[in-house]
Amino acid sequence: MSRSAPTATRWRHGVGSDARIGSKFLYAGPGYGGSCFPKDVKALVHTGRDHGIELELASTTARVNDRHKGVLARKLRGQFDGDLRGHRVAVWGLAFKPKTDDIRESPALWLIDALLADGAEVVAHDPEAADAARALYGDRIQVVEDAYEAVEGADALVLVTEWRQYQNPDFDRIKKALKRPILIDGRNLWTSYGLREQGFSYEGVGVVGS
Repeated sequence: MSRSAPTATRWRHGVGSDARIGSKFLYAGPGYGGSCFPKDVKALVHTGRDHGIELELASTTARVNDRHKGVLARKLRGQFDGDLRGHRVAVWGLAFKPKTDDIRESPALWLIDALLADGAEVVAHDPEAADAARALYGDRIQVVEDAYEAVEGADALVLVTEWRQYQNPDFDRIKKALKRPILIDGRNLWTSYGLREQGFSYEGVGVVGS
């Protein structure tokens, strides 16, 4: 368990104990997405400006979220000394949240676009959003039907969407399948598994050492 995890947990429980806020959406991640909330926040900002009001909190929220969606690509570049050309990256999770096939404004799209721009090869898996990703990217990425197939021969694995089936994977199998044992955990699902002690180069989001 990361040294910061207890502090983060206490903070989440403390703030989340206020029923007006709740704890459900207080987990670290690579930014929010979807078809509604990003659009609604930006619409709120524009509505305010139309009436001569600058809604600074809303505009800053949208701006920070857009910047934060690049966090996974930045972590990957750090693992490869800034050069991702020719590297094969496995991506687990394409939908903006579990239990949907909606990829609109998904952090996974920002990651994939950055990887392609950097010259990397992308192989991805999602239990429901595969068809949507194929329709969007065509043959620019490979979308496979099995999560472990995505990892085979990859130089790194990035988890983006917290699907239940990704929460307790076979890490021995993953390590054998990867060319390099690099895991980027965009949802901090794996912080308690002692992956660095197992020989992985592991990074989460917003935790000590990550």
